[in-house]
Amino acid sequence: MNQYETVFILTPVLSDAQVKETVEKIKDLLTSAGADVFSEENWGLKKLAYNIEKKSTGFYGMLEYKAEPTVIKNFELQLRRDERVLRYITVKNEKYAAQYAEKRRLKYQQKEA
Repeated sequence: MNQYETVFILTPVLSDAQVKETVEKIKDLLTSAGADVFSEENWGLKKLAYNIEKKSTGFYGMLEYKAEPTVIKNFELQLRRDERVLRYITVKNEKYAAQYAEKRRLKYQQKEA
């Protein structure tokens, strides 16, 4: 299994409850395919660098997980089909990137506490 990070931007017209529901749906897509989601970060509503579908802001979020490479193709297809997702990017973490992500994750968790 490889370690991946997916950063996504959700449309800003969603309520907080709808954002949480959408993130849970995204996590369920991964877990139902056999992935192990071990970190979730909510970065909140942020201004976009350029307009996407005439929207200037979006809800940012990130998931870190371990999955087989075959899971990613279907996962990204489902994200593409979801009208609530404006953009996404999935990155495979190599050895040193995974170590850095762990340090960053610990720092983020301390900041939230």
